Parts: sequence; C-alpha cells; structure tokens
Amino acid sequence: MTTSVSPDRVALRARQQKVWSSGDYNRIAALTVPVNERTVATAAIVPDEHVLDVATGTGHSALAAARQGGRVTAIDYVPTLLEIARRRAAAECLDVDFVEAPAEVLPFGNGAFDVGISTIGIMFAADHDQAARELARVVRPGGRIVVTSWTSDGFVGGMLAAVGKHVAPPPGARPATLWGEEGHVASLFGDRVASLRSHTGTLTVRFTDADEFADLFLGYYGPTFSAASTLDDDGRASLRADLIALAESRQTRIVGGISIDWEYRLVEAVRS
Repeated sequence: MTTSVSPDRVALRARQQKVWSSGDYNRIAALTVPVNERTVATAAIVPDEHVLDVATGTGHSALAAARQGGRVTAIDYVPTLLEIARRRAAAECLDVDFVEAPAEVLPFGNGAFDVGISTIGIMFAADHDQAARELARVVRPGGRIVVTSWTSDGFVGGMLAAVGKHVAPPPGARPATLWGEEGHVASLFGDRVASLRSHTGTLTVRFTDADEFADLFLGYYGPTFSAASTLDDDGRASLRADLIALAESRQTRIVGGISIDWEYRLVEAVRS
C-alpha cells in the first residue's frame, strides 16, 4: 500500500534521521532494556503471533518478542542501528526480519500483524498522525498495540527540553513527549482502536555522578550529541551545565553514586 507523506514532513524526517544516525545510540539503548522488556511483557505475545516492532533501534524489543515465540518483523530508518540489531539477533539465534523503513511509511499490507509494539521509538516520528495511522493500519482488527514513550514531566522530557533551550527544534516538529500523554495518543488512534488505556512506570538508571551522565549523553545520544555539535565551545559548556543541573535536581544519592528515575507512559490499545 502506498502512503503519501507531505514534502515538509519528508524533509523533517530526513533531518531527524540524521540526528538519530549521530552519536552511538547503542550505548544509550543498553540503559533502557527494562523498558523494552516491560513493553513486550504487556503485549503478552504468544507463539506464532505476527509481531511488528516500530522504530526498533538496536532491536531490544524485537528480540524480546522473538524470545516469546513471536514471528517478528522490526523496522527502523537508521541502517547502522539495524545492523547492530541483526548482529544481536544472530548471536542469540533468533529469527527476526529487520527492514529499513520509516514509521510513517510501513511497507506491509493492511492487518498483516497480530501485535504492533514500539518502545521509545515511534514517539520520535516526524509525523505523529501518520505514524499512528500506519501502525493501526497494519494491525488486524482485534489485534493489540502497545506503545511506550517518555513523558514530558519525566527526566528524559526534561533533558529534551533542556536541549531545546540551546538548539531550537526544526520548524513543524511536534514534541516527541506528547506520546507520553494518554489523551494525545488516544486522539492519534481515534476510532481505529476499540479501547485504549495507559499507566506510567519508571526506569531507575545509575551513574557515578551528574557529570558522568552529562558526558555520556553528550557523547552518544543523538539529540544531545547533534545539538552539541552545532554549538560553539561556550554553547556546549552551557548545555553541559544545564544537563548536570537537571541530573542533580532529580538524583538520589546511593552508595558509590547516584540514581535517577526516568518516567515513561505505556499505552495499550485494541484495534477496532
């Protein structure tokens, strides 16, 4: 099925693809594995169900679904991340079909999947409405959709807001953390789903100190890495100071370091 995407959205998607191709997201994705596992557990996949993982990144949710016996297809628009995911699947002898594609243009037929999932992935699509339409389209009636996203009030939402203070988002971009609001996701899916509910959870991440957090994300996380690369020395120092201040404002002291809770929202829907 051919899906039309406006030229401005195509341009925005290309810009965002460049962001997510920068840094080394594999280093960050390792921190969020418990969220991937939570998404897949909520989807309650049974053997032989056809599962689509949207914006799979380095494949953590896709592999978790395959371990449950699902017949898994996973898409992403960053080739380097897909290559990492393929190597990880091969190392575990898991059969996952990884396909290069954007969330807004899924190369699959209507109702091709029993389950559609996305863990902190579809939220970064350039076109929220089109991405939601596509996900709903490829899930069969009665099938399940589970989407997990960072919230605007949570730590990652605060980090993305801090980046936005230093580097303005591209024209037309909607905040990714809108996917962390049940009402927004409900409006995106509309009558394509028969039911929708959500709840929040937290991921606890540990660091030696706030400086370590800031340097890790400035060095490897696409949005912060890309933003820092556009700034001069003073600008990068200011962004780093803001990230450190954010971490210090949310941290809990533990033996040997700090812990920070990252809030996410998990949305469950049933295709109408």
